[in-house]
Amino acid sequence: MTIAYQYRGITLVTVHPDGRYILGRGGDPAVPAPGREPAAAGRRAPWDTVATFSIVGYDPETEEVGVAVQSRVFSVGNGVIWGEAGVGVVATQAVVDVSYGPQALALLREGYSPAEVVERVLAADPNPDPERWSIEGRQFSVMNAQGEVATHTGPRASDWAGHRVGRYTSAQGNILAGQAVVDDMVAAFENNTGHLSQRLVAALEAGQAAGGDTRGMQSAALLIVKEDGGVWLNNDVVLRLQVDDHEEPIAELRRLVEMAAERRARRRR
Repeated sequence: MTIAYQYRGITLVTVHPDGRYILGRGGDPAVPAPGREPAAAGRRAPWDTVATFSIVGYDPETEEVGVAVQSRVFSVGNGVIWGEAGVGVVATQAVVDVSYGPQALALLREGYSPAEVVERVLAADPNPDPERWSIEGRQFSVMNAQGEVATHTGPRASDWAGHRVGRYTSAQGNILAGQAVVDDMVAAFENNTGHLSQRLVAALEAGQAAGGDTRGMQSAALLIVKEDGGVWLNNDVVLRLQVDDHEEPIAELRRLVEMAAERRARRRR
């Protein structure tokens, strides 16, 4: 089955039956999706395991839904975090298959619950390279536009790997210092006030304070969506921020989030 990930009728990504994806639509797929192309004998997997900690969250007062992530890889936001207003958000990581993002959003759009989406996406995974790019290493979290969430951590995701689901949130990660990382992220999200973006960043800060990614930090990203929730006309993106390469990516993400908060406050005056 060919899956087209669309925004306002414009096809952004097309995922083909063989697991390859292209930007836009039509034509023969040109770019192999990570984990979908069987590797030649003795060849390394084309991408390293994406070790991250991420959080998905929902604000019932504003009806905004969002996702934030940090990792010791360059530009982690590209491929890991996905979202569509009125549909939900996805974080796909660990032994990452980027196509899980558009697949999950397509199923949410059809009305499946997050738990059903997780089950169906895993069932559709052909697991083409089980030794080096195994489906058992996948980790992903799916939240719909109503704040319902389901998360999966495969048994071969690199230690420490796991997740914790809270009220309107889920935190998940791999190659972490331990369980405290995701526990503290959920607690920070639930106990902090302010805009959803500030609560998501507070969760990342708490995760890093608890030990975070054992390899260190490099990049971070955040995405929040709501139908017509952004500035300008016909904009469903409330906020999208990417820190692609920085010694303190979470601190830089916090700076950008607070800058956005100041601009929102000025617009309300």
